[in-house]
Amino acid sequence: MLTLQPSLKRRRKRPQKAHIGLAVAGGGPVGGMYELGALRALDEAIEGLKLTDLEVYVGVSSGAFLASGLANQLSTAEMCRIFLTDDVDQGRFRPEVFLRPAFQEYLRRAAGIPHMIGSWLLDIIRNPDDNKWTDVVGRLGAIIPTGLFDNAEIERFLRTIFASHGRTNDFRELKNRLYVVAVDIDSGEAVKFGAAGHDQVPISRAVQASSALPGLYPPVEINGHWYVDGALRRTLHASVALDAGAELVFGINPLVPFDASMALRNGLPVPSSLIEGGLPAVLSQTFRTLLKSRMQVGLDKYQTQYEHADIVLFEPRPDDTSMFFTNVFSYESRHKLAQHAYSSTLRDLGHEYRQTAASAGTSWPIHPRRSHQQPRPRSARFPWSAPAA
Repeated sequence: MLTLQPSLKRRRKRPQKAHIGLAVAGGGPVGGMYELGALRALDEAIEGLKLTDLEVYVGVSSGAFLASGLANQLSTAEMCRIFLTDDVDQGRFRPEVFLRPAFQEYLRRAAGIPHMIGSWLLDIIRNPDDNKWTDVVGRLGAIIPTGLFDNAEIERFLRTIFASHGRTNDFRELKNRLYVVAVDIDSGEAVKFGAAGHDQVPISRAVQASSALPGLYPPVEINGHWYVDGALRRTLHASVALDAGAELVFGINPLVPFDASMALRNGLPVPSSLIEGGLPAVLSQTFRTLLKSRMQVGLDKYQTQYEHADIVLFEPRPDDTSMFFTNVFSYESRHKLAQHAYSSTLRDLGHEYRQTAASAGTSWPIHPRRSHQQPRPRSARFPWSAPAA
């Protein structure tokens, strides 16, 4: 689904050089595959758009993987080969690295058990009448691991990729600006790695911090601070690209609330209610609703704060069963979801982009190529190994 939010103040003349930014939200590994398919479609279908040569890139969580790759001159075709086919000679992506138990975190928390028990017993001896079993529950929180899985291997994989073929793991050496957003867990503030004062951090380490979703991955320590997933503050962080001077921002958000009633009206096989999916389905819908509503509030503010900027947002349709009912950590669905996003994004471009842009009065010198103005069938082949058109 394509949404274009045009600027309130129109430009008097077409810009000589398009100041274009890209903002890619999070969504877990499967969300990342959706974003990769959508980016591949944009790369192939929009004339005048070179995704490896934009003014500014902003990545959050799984979106940080893709944004940092594009900023490092990794084309969408190359990233498809890395993440989907393993047909590369520069490091092989293994999906299981996302699910390796955080043994080091387990051991660190287990090492605190004797101290917890000792301090509790000491308090009982000193104040036998003031201790209750509820105090024990509170103390147990300190020995529960902060994450189930270890994402250190993700950082090592990215470090290897960025150290080869003339790429760099240093924000300061990139041709164009890259910002990777994470949240300082002790202050709740969003931090833009790549900005002044935070650009000495290796890109791979910043991506690791930005994708440390609380509960799944432990916070990542950088220069004495602990960081978690950047989506805790905002969904898309498109304002980072707008603040950097982008006048046209392409945004991709893979997580939207599922509309079961729409799906039923369209004849799609779905349960009568999401509660039939149990707690995972309810939590997924809750999380998606929070992300979407928060992003919409931000977009509404952008229209007044950045009056000369246009935002083009790509998302799944609300009745997209492929995106909702696929396990967010199902790696066997990588090809299927990338293909799905590629085809649906091409259809959005063919159906909506030109008409929507014209009605909004946008004047950007980019538009769908003639070969993609007609919608492709659902089975449109996903060209993961072909060069960008």
